Amino acid sequence: MPDSNTAVIRPTRETYEPLQQAYDTLNRALFDNALPNCLITLQRHKKSYGYFCGDRFARVDGKLTDEIALNPSHFRNRSQHEVLATLAHEMVHLWQHHFGKPGRGRYHNVEWAEKMKTIGLHPTSTGKENGAETGDVMDHMILTDGAFERAAKKMLARGVVFSWTEQPDKSAEARAEANGETKSGKRVRYVCPHGDTK
Repeated sequence: MPDSNTAVIRPTRETYEPLQQAYDTLNRALFDNALPNCLITLQRHKKSYGYFCGDRFARVDGKLTDEIALNPSHFRNRSQHEVLATLAHEMVHLWQHHFGKPGRGRYHNVEWAEKMKTIGLHPTSTGKENGAETGDVMDHMILTDGAFERAAKKMLARGVVFSWTEQPDKSAEARAEANGETKSGKRVRYVCPHGDTK
C-alpha cells in the first residue's frame, strides 16, 4: 500500500495526456482543426525521432485510425520544442494521408514540403540550410517566429510538458565503453520512415 504522504504518480497518464493536448493544440493552430484524431504511441525506431503510419490500428467495431509514433529514446537529449516539432512533422504526413497525395514509399514530395513550410517547419535533407526539401530521408528546421514556433511557445508557457524521459541503458553504455566506443557527441540523423511500416 502506498505511503499516504507520497504523491500518487501516474506515469501513463502523465505521459500520454500531454501528447494528446499537444496534438489538439497543434491541430487547431496549424491545421484549422481539420485533422482526425489518431493513436499516438511511443516506439523505439532506430535512427528515427518518429514516424507516421496511416490506418495502422482498428477498433473492435472496425473503425480505423492512424498512428503517429514518437521515439522516447530521444526525449531526454532533445528540447521540448524539438519533440513537438517531430509531432508536427508527422502531423503533416497525417494531413497528406487524408487531404493530399503522399509520395511513393518513404518519399517526402513537394506537396509535403510546401505544407511543412506553411506550418513553420522548413524541410531539409541535411538538417541544415540549403539541404534538399524533398527526398526519402528528411529532417526539418524550426522557422523563427513561424506558426509552429509561436504555437509551441504558448503551449510550453501553459505548462504542457513531457515530464517522463527514458533513462539510458546502463548495461549498453558499459558494453560500448568496454569496447572503446562512445555515444556522446554523435548526432542522430532524423529519419522519417513514412510509409515503410504499413
